[in-house]
Amino acid sequence: MSNSVLEASHISKTFHDHIDVPVLKDISFQINKGEFVSVMGKSGCGKSTLLYILSTMDTDYEGSLLIDGELMTRKPGIRLAEVRNEKIGFVFQFHYLLNEFSVLRNVMLPGLKLNRQSEKQIEQNALKWLNVLGIDHLSARKPNLISGGEKQRVAIARALINDPLIIMGDEPTGNLDKKNSWLVLDIFKELSEQFQQTLLIVTHDPEFATHTNRMIEMEDGRIIRQ
Repeated sequence: MSNSVLEASHISKTFHDHIDVPVLKDISFQINKGEFVSVMGKSGCGKSTLLYILSTMDTDYEGSLLIDGELMTRKPGIRLAEVRNEKIGFVFQFHYLLNEFSVLRNVMLPGLKLNRQSEKQIEQNALKWLNVLGIDHLSARKPNLISGGEKQRVAIARALINDPLIIMGDEPTGNLDKKNSWLVLDIFKELSEQFQQTLLIVTHDPEFATHTNRMIEMEDGRIIRQ
């Protein structure tokens, strides 16, 4: 049985404005279960565009994408939305927490949307992840009353609530100070090593990237090292 979680084959993308601008050129790599992989490169190298394709949100590309052995390329939008809800957890640079809800409710929201478990089960799962991340004592608070580092840990718990096949992060430490950046890195390493969680994190921070299991380095829309 294949251990592959995600496989990109010969992915290319061109922006069509007044002229054609190639942004991604023949990108191929595979990520296996439990790997903690970073995509690293300077701003404008195409890494966020690539993540948008790998997360199935951008379908306008050449090449093919498999997630959990299923071909995503040219799949109908309704199936892609199902895959995102069931199999992908997202962590962004900005946490996008809703201040009208408690920390616990924010973590529960993707689980309630997926509707695969009872509300009680979703709550128990949310409390488990808040405990693993050391912030269960904040469960009743509103997000606007906790620190930036704590908000990002809540966002990570939210990404984990549906037991995703892979967590994808777009510059998740980009808005944090050094101390909280290292804390998030340690959390990701723990998730990979102890929980066999697969992670694909886009970053422009070489120090962060060197502490991941594998670094995919991009330049001018190409992979130059992996």
